[in-house]
Amino acid sequence: MTQPSSPDTEFLAFAETLADEARTIVYEAQQQAPTVDLKADASFVTATDKAIEARLRERIEARYPSHGIKGEEYGSLNTDAEFVWVIDPIDGTAAWIAGIPVYGTLIAVARARRPWLGVLDLPATKERLTGVAGVSAFHNGKAVRCRTAVKPEDAFMTSSNPRFLTDEERVTLGRLDRVVRFTQYGGSCYAYGCLARGRTDIAIDGGFDPYDVFAPLAIIEGAGGIASDWQDRPIDLDWKGQIVCAGDRQLHQAALKLLNG
Repeated sequence: MTQPSSPDTEFLAFAETLADEARTIVYEAQQQAPTVDLKADASFVTATDKAIEARLRERIEARYPSHGIKGEEYGSLNTDAEFVWVIDPIDGTAAWIAGIPVYGTLIAVARARRPWLGVLDLPATKERLTGVAGVSAFHNGKAVRCRTAVKPEDAFMTSSNPRFLTDEERVTLGRLDRVVRFTQYGGSCYAYGCLARGRTDIAIDGGFDPYDVFAPLAIIEGAGGIASDWQDRPIDLDWKGQIVCAGDRQLHQAALKLLNG
C-alpha cells in the first residue's frame, strides 16, 4: 500500500510545478519589450507580473480551495487559513525590465502564519532553490547550508536598493555597513539565495512585504540560517518593513547589536 505523502513533500512538488509555469511565461515574455506601469507606491509592474500571479492563483485555488493566498499584484484571500500561499510573481521587476539576471519568482507556503516552505526560481540563470524551514534546503537539487562561524568584520553583506529605506533606516544600516567586510547592493531575491548557499553571510533590507521574503526565508531557515526584523521580532504574515538574515544565530545577534547601537 502506498503511503500518503507528507504536506511538505506534496506542497513543495506542487510549488515546483507552479515555478515551471512561471518560468515558461517569463521565457515567452522575453521575446518582446515589457509593458511597464507604475503602481501607487511608485514601484514597477508589468503585464508579465500580472499574468504569472493570475495563473498561479488559478492553479492554487483549483488544487487547494481551503488554502489562503497572499500575492503582490492581486492581494489577499483567506489569510486566516492554516496554509497560505505567498507569491511574488517577479521579485526584482526593475531588474527584469533592465535585463539584469537577478530577478525571480517566489512561491511560499506559510503555516501558522510563518514562512514554512519555499521555492525561489531564477529563470535567467536556470537556477532554483527550494527549502522547508528547519528541515533542509537545495540548490538545483543539491543540498546547501548557510556559512557559519563568521565574525561581523569578515562578513559579506547584501542589501537591495537603498531607496527602499527611510533616512533613519539608512543611518541605522550604516552602523552595520561600516563594520562588515563588504556590502553588495541590488541583488533582489538572488542575494537571499546566495545566503542560503553559503556564498554570503548577512542579508538586510527594509520596506518589504511578506511576499518579498517568505520563500527566501523558508529556504534560508532550511539551510540553517536565522531571520528576524531589526528588533529581533519574528517574521509572519502581519509583518511589514525591516528584515535581517544571517548564516547562524551568533552572527545574527551581532548584526542586531550593531543595528541597535
